[in-house]
Amino acid sequence: MLKIEGLTKAYGALRAVDDLSLHIQPGEICGFIGHNGAGKTTTIKAVCGLLQFDAGEIYVDGVSVRQSPLECKRRLAYIPDNPDLYEFMSGIKYLNFIADVFGIPAGERLPRIRRYAEMFELTGDLAQPVSAYSHGMKQKLTLISALIHEPKLMIMDEPFVGLDPKASRAVKDVMRERCGQGCSVFFSTHVLEVAEKLCDKVAIIKRGKLVAFGGMEEIKGDASLETVFFELEGT
Repeated sequence: MLKIEGLTKAYGALRAVDDLSLHIQPGEICGFIGHNGAGKTTTIKAVCGLLQFDAGEIYVDGVSVRQSPLECKRRLAYIPDNPDLYEFMSGIKYLNFIADVFGIPAGERLPRIRRYAEMFELTGDLAQPVSAYSHGMKQKLTLISALIHEPKLMIMDEPFVGLDPKASRAVKDVMRERCGQGCSVFFSTHVLEVAEKLCDKVAIIKRGKLVAFGGMEEIKGDASLETVFFELEGT
């Protein structure tokens, strides 16, 4: 579902991402782990077609991001760590706008909006302007907008930041539900305990280079993911 081959992105003399390769199959959840500045967000933005890269190739469901960025964007959803929304709109108008962008018929969008708004306890706030939302509410609205077109690949940058425990649980549940339907999830996080329990695969990046990638049990063995991460960070 997601194939990254030799991805390289430099800013002057600094290689933010250096020859990174990984492959995520349909139905898999992959955690992307590294310290601040390791190259996680650069990688994620390149996958989403938001950032041009210098070398390598990225495929989403077999489609090249470099050659067909718009088609790739139709197949994925991107949830940034800091939602940037149209704050003059109400929540429901924003969701309908996103549904229009993806060409979702009214008969399909409304049941999806109802379902996910109830899941994230945002139904009563959809008539309010987005400018009145808290950070957590904006994060929930972003999640709903990402789910209503039923993407094949979900790209999430620190998806649990600003969410209350109940909403965090809903995000984990919907990740697993979507993967059960053949979707894949690639997300960055600093919460290693969540990644260890939730992910099928893990990718660890250090100074732009991938230092570990594979199945969760394969990578951590009998240790915890936290122990493995700090061991690799020390090398």
